Amino acid sequence: MSPLTILRIEKLKTFGNVAGSDDHVTRNRETPNADPTKDNRRLIGTEDSRSLEEIVKEKISTLLHRPRHDAVLCTEMFLSASPEYFRPLNPSVSGQWSDERMQQWALASRDWLSQNYGSKCVRAELHLDESTPHIHAYIVPLNEKTGRVSHDAMFGGRGGQGRIKLSKLQDSYAAALAPLGIERGVKGSKATHTKVKEYYQAVNSEPLTAVITNNQLAPTPFESARNYVARIQSDEHFQAINHQLADRAFMLERLRSAEQRAFYSEKERQRLEEIVRSLELKTQQLRDLALEDVAWELGLNYDYERWKGHGHIINIDGPKFYDFAPDQQKGGGGAIDLVMHVNNCNFRQAVVWLHERFGSAGVERAALAHVKNRAADIIQTEPRPQFTPPVEDKANWSAVEHYLNQFRGIRSDCIQMLKNQGLVYADDQQNAVFVMRNLEGQRNGAFLRGTRGENNSFKGYSKGTKRRSCWFYFHLGGKANDFTSTAILCKSPIDAISRAMLEYLIRGDVPPERTLYMAIDDFNCLPLERLLPINNIVVAFGNDKSSDAAAQRVLELMPQSQIKKSQAHDWNQQLLDYGRQLRQQQQQQRQQDDELSL
Repeated sequence: MSPLTILRIEKLKTFGNVAGSDDHVTRNRETPNADPTKDNRRLIGTEDSRSLEEIVKEKISTLLHRPRHDAVLCTEMFLSASPEYFRPLNPSVSGQWSDERMQQWALASRDWLSQNYGSKCVRAELHLDESTPHIHAYIVPLNEKTGRVSHDAMFGGRGGQGRIKLSKLQDSYAAALAPLGIERGVKGSKATHTKVKEYYQAVNSEPLTAVITNNQLAPTPFESARNYVARIQSDEHFQAINHQLADRAFMLERLRSAEQRAFYSEKERQRLEEIVRSLELKTQQLRDLALEDVAWELGLNYDYERWKGHGHIINIDGPKFYDFAPDQQKGGGGAIDLVMHVNNCNFRQAVVWLHERFGSAGVERAALAHVKNRAADIIQTEPRPQFTPPVEDKANWSAVEHYLNQFRGIRSDCIQMLKNQGLVYADDQQNAVFVMRNLEGQRNGAFLRGTRGENNSFKGYSKGTKRRSCWFYFHLGGKANDFTSTAILCKSPIDAISRAMLEYLIRGDVPPERTLYMAIDDFNCLPLERLLPINNIVVAFGNDKSSDAAAQRVLELMPQSQIKKSQAHDWNQQLLDYGRQLRQQQQQQRQQDDELSL
């Protein structure tokens, strides 16, 4: 059997994952199955004192955008070949191999990593202290187009596209190792480990490898080798022994794996306990100072469940306190408030007093708690600001309607439909006001488009618009209560209307099923909870580099979507071009009709 390539990838989503993998690969963490007498080698990356975590952070810092909370920060790639390549004479001998074969494979793998990933491959370690040589490579999945890290763009995500990319990756690595006689595994195979039945079949395919001590299977005097092989292959005793040997080897391997997993589980438990202790310490650092400690420093004495002194009788209940003294009768919360109350001082003086008694760390804790308490009070008591839409000026509507019809190519009946639904109107500055609503239909914003004069390039959001929770959108086709079957996302209200107009002109009618047209100018405000249940999502952001990058970002968030580019710069320009072509065709048809009538 020819030796096969081995390639696996693992996502490292946190810097803790990166550091943990680095500890294992660099042997900073105890590895029971590693031979301490053998040295590993670094194939890619300098032998400096920086950790892998520091290198990855430095690489990511060059990007335009910070990674999302669930982004893959680094991809670990495991490369190797089956033991038949490294020790062709006896693949079962663990920890031994041909140095020449190992070096050829290592150089070919290093060259393949460099050619495919360049500087994105920040480190590659060749491990020679385990049973079979293998490489751990670390790749930061930078996407220069979007200025972000994107594992899915480089290696593929879940679903069919991800499987295709991973299959192509396996093909590429196998092609690089083909000159060494190493082949790709079965393409499209879903098997990840050898099954017991398959192992039996593999053993039975070469029966002479079994150790035979059964006398009934011993060769007879003057029996030829060919006859002997034919006889023992057909003997049921031989089959039984082979199965027993295979079963024993399989169970020993399972036992070894179980012991190793138990060891690593214990190590993982210890690591998690350390994380919990660290989080508990950080949580303690975020808590306010204990009011009992502050009261003691203030010179109060504890007597009958009250802190007394300086004319105060204070009860402390967790982070709250209340002064029962007859001339006080006042409560509050937090260390700073308690100091201000007892010392009769202002905020600045209380901070200085706490710093003197509890140091920098203590006063920082008290200040954070003070701000947190004040913020909570404000959130509970301060009224929520309500969006006030621009005042409608009906006298300017004819000018706005003229602009949308003559300069933007939108039909009058479409404009009137949107006007009747309250989705567009004119303000006192002759702006076209496109109303933005939340998912319940409440007005929470507006997008303004200038229509006055020759240079009417003004556009922007009305003050107070809640951009993350409201959008310009409308529905066409189907019934009002029908489930939305298609969502078409455009980058502006005029583009959304233009796209709907184009479909109407080409189709000659509204879409047969319920279709949502929505303006999305930034993927940070995508209403994912509304869009994810929709099977057919069309990302129609236009035809330029920035639109391409935004569309790809949406595709990562919603894999069920498809990108549709406009032929012109944007959909409104395509609508104008289509209208011009339609008028030319109509004019030519009229000329032909006139010529025929003559």
